[in-house]
Amino acid sequence: MAAFVLVRKDSYHDSVLLMRISEALRHLPGVDDAVVAMGTPQNRDLLEAQSYRGPGLAAAGPNDLVIAVKGDAGAAKTVEVALDELLRSERRDVTDEVLPATLGAAVKAHPEANLVLISLPGEHAAREARRALAMGTHVMIFSDNVAIEDEVALKREALARGLLLMGPDCGTAMINGKPLGFANAVRRGPIGVVGAAGTGIQEVTSCIHRLGGGVSQAIGTGGRDLSEAVGGVMTIFAIEALAADPETQVIAVISKTPSPEVAKKVLAALGRTPKPCVVHFVGDQPREADAARGIVFADSLAGAAEVACRLAGVPARESGPLAPDEALVASLAGRLWRGVKLRGLFCGGTTGQEALALLTRAGLEVRSNLHKHGELRTDGTKPVAGHAVLDLGDDVFTRGRPHPMIEPVLRNERLAVEMADAEVGVLLFDVVLGYGAHPDPAGVLVAGVEAARATAGRRRREIVAIASVTGTPDDPQNSHAQVRTLAAAGIVVASDNRQAASLAAAVLRRAG
Repeated sequence: MAAFVLVRKDSYHDSVLLMRISEALRHLPGVDDAVVAMGTPQNRDLLEAQSYRGPGLAAAGPNDLVIAVKGDAGAAKTVEVALDELLRSERRDVTDEVLPATLGAAVKAHPEANLVLISLPGEHAAREARRALAMGTHVMIFSDNVAIEDEVALKREALARGLLLMGPDCGTAMINGKPLGFANAVRRGPIGVVGAAGTGIQEVTSCIHRLGGGVSQAIGTGGRDLSEAVGGVMTIFAIEALAADPETQVIAVISKTPSPEVAKKVLAALGRTPKPCVVHFVGDQPREADAARGIVFADSLAGAAEVACRLAGVPARESGPLAPDEALVASLAGRLWRGVKLRGLFCGGTTGQEALALLTRAGLEVRSNLHKHGELRTDGTKPVAGHAVLDLGDDVFTRGRPHPMIEPVLRNERLAVEMADAEVGVLLFDVVLGYGAHPDPAGVLVAGVEAARATAGRRRREIVAIASVTGTPDDPQNSHAQVRTLAAAGIVVASDNRQAASLAAAVLRRAG
């Protein structure tokens, strides 16, 4: 096997697009590995760590396209030809127009636009965000790896200008009915959502849609907004904006466990609004409703959607039993052995966090890269013993590779690693749909589960696989079709992420 590195000068392409193309190129005949990325210092370091070398790589700059290939003698040419065709296809799919080359040119070409979405390597995103704010536009920073100091400074500047700055690492938003990033096809309605959690917003808004409700706005703030360093400034700004929005009747705030002091500020801001509010801090302890300030605390993401719909006067719809069906639990547990272990492999960090919290409250000791500290904390780089829940969208898994919501085969690869532990018998998954996500994540997951069953079968054991689908029938993937695919493969499909985790916990307890 030989390694080749080709560099195309001044050929910039979006990093998300390149990650998707890289995954497609890896499956070409004669190709063992392929990485197409911009020549940023971080990407060059990653390629060198994967044994790619050469003067061309060392001299590549951030605007240069690097094509790194491992394979037989013809692999480099095969990849180049396929790459050009994939890039041409992408351009045909996007537009026939000449696209603006700079932010200023884009704003000039579209003077009616008042929001800029930035998806650049993190080291460049802050600079472009400052330019966008100076032009008087709201900003969504999809990019991650932006320094916390830059985030604080950008949000202070946005606040001073009366502008919204979503992110960094804001993966999901819906503004005036327009889905941005990883968002789902959700009807318009009276519920406004503020979320420092991307898949948290997706789970809540999808549940609202399925319950018959609708969303006025879904404002992502970035996962660090409710940290002590950032202070929740954009969450509070968004709450005040929704309070003044005539189309919003109910406000829902979603976040992973916030800083206690910042949580107080957020709750105080909600208490100042005249509108009913629902809050769910994923991973936090359940709280009593604050009736004096009109705040209801939900027990889960799906629970937040149910409360929001009730407060908005949406006619109640069946959302599934709160407790797992005992007959189903007994049937699934009867296939397992005493001491069976769980592996939860999640594409969404917030859905993974919710599952971890529910499993922990059920009395299980669960190792995870979602623990901030403690003996149950693992970074996920090595197989773990006992029960485990892993967020596969963490940076350690996505460096130089697409996010698992874009390419869920990464989860199958990790599942194969976890199945080396003969005690693993309960599998828990999220299947996240929406714009920008893989066109058939359920189909990919089925292949991974079938391989896991084959491994277990050689040990004369069975596998119980449980999943939930975050999405709607109107998504490009069609949630109904995804559920059918999973169910046809014998995967138990729960009505939401909360139900899936609760069912897994009940099965493990019943199995002893």
